[in-house]
Amino acid sequence: MDPRLADDLARLPELLESTRTVAERALTGLPERPVVRRVPPPDPEPLPHTGIGLDAALARFSRRWEPGFSASAGPRYLGFVTGGATPAALAGDWLAATFDQNVVTVRDSSAAYLERETVGWLGELLGLTSAHHGAFVSGATMSTFVGLATAREWLGEQLGVSVARQGVGALGEVVVLSGAPHSTVYKGLSMAGIGRDRVRLVPVLPGREAVDVAALREALAGLAGRPAIVVGNAGTVNTGDFDDLSAIAELKASHPFWLHVDGAFGGLAVLSREHAPLLDGLAGADSVCVDLHKWLNVPYDAAVQFNRRQDLQVAVFHNATPYLGMPTGEPDFVHLTPESSRRQRALATWFALTAYGVEGHREIVERDIAAARRLGDLLATLPGVRLLAPVRLNVVCFAVPGDVDAVADELTRTGEVFVTPTVYTGGPALRAAFSNWRTRDTDVDRVFAAVKQVLA
Repeated sequence: MDPRLADDLARLPELLESTRTVAERALTGLPERPVVRRVPPPDPEPLPHTGIGLDAALARFSRRWEPGFSASAGPRYLGFVTGGATPAALAGDWLAATFDQNVVTVRDSSAAYLERETVGWLGELLGLTSAHHGAFVSGATMSTFVGLATAREWLGEQLGVSVARQGVGALGEVVVLSGAPHSTVYKGLSMAGIGRDRVRLVPVLPGREAVDVAALREALAGLAGRPAIVVGNAGTVNTGDFDDLSAIAELKASHPFWLHVDGAFGGLAVLSREHAPLLDGLAGADSVCVDLHKWLNVPYDAAVQFNRRQDLQVAVFHNATPYLGMPTGEPDFVHLTPESSRRQRALATWFALTAYGVEGHREIVERDIAAARRLGDLLATLPGVRLLAPVRLNVVCFAVPGDVDAVADELTRTGEVFVTPTVYTGGPALRAAFSNWRTRDTDVDRVFAAVKQVLA
């Protein structure tokens, strides 16, 4: 054994404690660490041919790289809908690496059964049916891709072909209808071979990002019975708006289409007593995307996808090799998603749900919604600042005087907050998205003070 590796093995408890110290320093220092760090990277170093051991590697990381890391895990990182990692989720993620389980099969451990249990909990939380089967994936992009790839196979079934065997060319023209699709939908369509240009935008309601269901009905009728894909939204990126999912699902009685619902962060609005009715129609979806490293506050690289037609999902993702077994009975995860090997993503979510339950996560969601409303009310008092939409959920979309990109850069330079520019209703805007478990009123006040200072 390499002498440095042997030494690290002999000193493993001590070195794990050193690693814990680095993590503790980072987490306790979040309030003081700049929310965004735009510093020049250190000069590159050559590939190490002779290692220096874990102790020295920790010291080198702390010296060279840690100073440039941002407080993206903290309460004022509002540029993306990004949670942090609750203590239980962090412990689960650490243990996922510790046990390093192979979760794509049930042949060698109980790890896949833990994932099935966790998926079942999430399905129950979202109000899905026993017909919806799920699996963990890396994020909303991959969750959407799995849903759209299965939708592609369903289209083939309606037309008497198998896309998994004959290729997407066997489908002919594919129509995808949506009011305000997220960018991951276009990316997923591109990866699935359907194509970004297959999206036909359906009019949205006045002053909203929610699809006009009457216009959607008309668009479906215009297809003269040809099957299509409809993408519904549960929480749009700019304003947190929701399609009327129940009304869309009812259209399936008279028009053939696969309904994919993008609930990347809005799906977890089901935890809010006030907003849960917005998800009433979710059980009518054929596939559902929910990102867990957003509002569930587990570390990055965790999302779940649900699918009503597991048989078609297996047709797409079956890994056909004898040593992995056949997808009989309850298929192994290796036959359900693109990856044939992956970490045990479910463990962080299992720990989070076990430790804090529905009630604990409801408190996070409702506190973040209250924080968004508080910021919206405060921003409305500033001269020249306009809220471009009501604060419907956890996203504040607002216009500022002057150049939006310049204002965003100035806010970044304060180190107090990270917000991102966007375009809404044809004009430039800023958006602040709340999803972190640490965010409190004092953080909202610091964000408002930074905006006020920059605009002064």
